[in-house]
Amino acid sequence: MTGPLLIIDDEETALVAMREYFGYLGYEVDAASDPKRAQRLLSTRRYAVVMADLQLTPYHRTEGLELIARVRQQSPSTRTILLTAYGSPEVEARARQLGVDALLDKPQPLLEIARLVRDLLGQDRDP
Repeated sequence: MTGPLLIIDDEETALVAMREYFGYLGYEVDAASDPKRAQRLLSTRRYAVVMADLQLTPYHRTEGLELIARVRQQSPSTRTILLTAYGSPEVEARARQLGVDALLDKPQPLLEIARLVRDLLGQDRDP
């Protein structure tokens, strides 16, 4: 595998499912369910891929984009995926402006997310 993954999602079931699935595939996976923990992880480690949900708290609707902006500043080579159930043209435009590699509507099958990660990392084998 190529570098660790960071998965950020406030939905515990989605977070656990993705962490376990990618771990099963052989990836080293860190996970965070809130922006503060995600920021702590980002300040201590470089990731090959960061997958972030757009909305991480009920109070603020774009924490995922803010985290991706931080990733882009700290580690421009990190590949980024924004997951959201609240997509809009404005969100898509901002994501593209930040250089998000992929914007996915939630929910997505884990197999499809894994294929995208593999493609972003230039890996040839299917999960």
